[in-house]
Amino acid sequence: MGVGSRFLSLLTLMSPLKTCCFSRVALSKSVPYFVGCRDGPCQMSTTTGGAINAKPISDREEDLELTRQIILEHMEKYNSGGIIDDDDEDEEEFTWRDRPQNDLMIRAALGEHVEQTPVWLFRQAGRHLPEYREYKERVGRSFLEMLSYPEDVAECTMQPVRRYNVDAAILFSDILVIAEAIGILVTMPGGVGIQVPEPLIDPEDMKKRNIPDISSINKEFILEKLGVVMESVKLIRRKMRDENKSIPLIGFSAAPWTLLFYIVGGSSKRNTENGIKWLNEYPDDSRELLQLLTKIVTEYVSCQVEAGCHIVQIFEAMGMMIDNDNLEKFALPCLEEISREMKKRFPDVPLMVFCRGACYMNEKLSHLGYDVVTIDGSVDRATARVAVGDRVGLQGNYDPIELIPDEASSKTPETVRATTLAMLQELGPQRLIANLGEGLGGKESPDLVRAFVDSVHDESRKLISQNI
Repeated sequence: MGVGSRFLSLLTLMSPLKTCCFSRVALSKSVPYFVGCRDGPCQMSTTTGGAINAKPISDREEDLELTRQIILEHMEKYNSGGIIDDDDEDEEEFTWRDRPQNDLMIRAALGEHVEQTPVWLFRQAGRHLPEYREYKERVGRSFLEMLSYPEDVAECTMQPVRRYNVDAAILFSDILVIAEAIGILVTMPGGVGIQVPEPLIDPEDMKKRNIPDISSINKEFILEKLGVVMESVKLIRRKMRDENKSIPLIGFSAAPWTLLFYIVGGSSKRNTENGIKWLNEYPDDSRELLQLLTKIVTEYVSCQVEAGCHIVQIFEAMGMMIDNDNLEKFALPCLEEISREMKKRFPDVPLMVFCRGACYMNEKLSHLGYDVVTIDGSVDRATARVAVGDRVGLQGNYDPIELIPDEASSKTPETVRATTLAMLQELGPQRLIANLGEGLGGKESPDLVRAFVDSVHDESRKLISQNI
């Protein structure tokens, strides 16, 4: 029942004059509530934070009329101001179960036959788009600041979907929001990338910082600390509906090792040895921190799915910063735990994983329960399928350098089409999600990016029709 409907019901109930007094009832967070007793004088408060009593009114009819006036005033305020006219239960809810009209990504991820290869791009939203730069300047907020505004998040998510014929949108966010959620300061000074200016020094420092205990990590924790992300997801789904963009929405998170790397090292460019140092010098404390981060990642992406994301991508963005032995000992068990729990909760939601810089581990990754394993630019396409067998699909691995114009004007829509066709022929058009081997960096030409997206669709259709 909406707020307006509740008010009307109250007015109807109040029609007998004898029902002038109420026990303390809060009609909603920002409408008046009333305090009184059946036989004594009525007292009334129209505040939201506590009862500030008005002067007693002895005349019950006068009291009732005043009450009616206040309710009617609030009804007018709600209805004319567009604040809230209905409860959440009356609003349209979006769910991951709603398959979009274009479900190529979902079908490819789950190993189903597709008529053309789906495509999206790492960092497809962001600084390579002139509309992103214009919007960012207009709102006057930094990248990190925009993440606190659902309208900004939704707009930036939608920009590449409007410009390109991509087969999925991806939530506009950052991998370090989880670090912020546990009390770690994250900054983006400009020109140097995202940073943690005060990384954890040692296990004692972890205790001093009051890092939350794993027992406190649940859905409520995520909604308290990262609720703005879920509000953003819901707003994106509404915008996708309103703009008739019926494609999957991808939610994502950094993987636990990547989060630990930043939390104890502070940067991808400085103190890069600190992550391995923690694993080697504080193995038990590292496991404790990784277990905490694993629990948070799982709950975080679960909340994204419940808010309306159709697919989940896990980014082990700092895979190049961990050696083989430690990756197997510390990182892979976390990735496996995430996939196991997510498949238990959402068996039909595709899970994708990207161990950037450590794709030599893709064979092992293919056994961890994910539906799609990403290959970066270092992977030999001729052996990519052999490594993962038929256990998972592949994602990748077009070289984004082909999308950056040069002085010789050697990069054209025609060269992009030729190199895209080569990728499709080498990897095969089925059980493939075409993407990049590395995210867009900002220098790419939107015209060449469009040429890549369109070429994936055009050339894959031809290959599939030829049964290649």
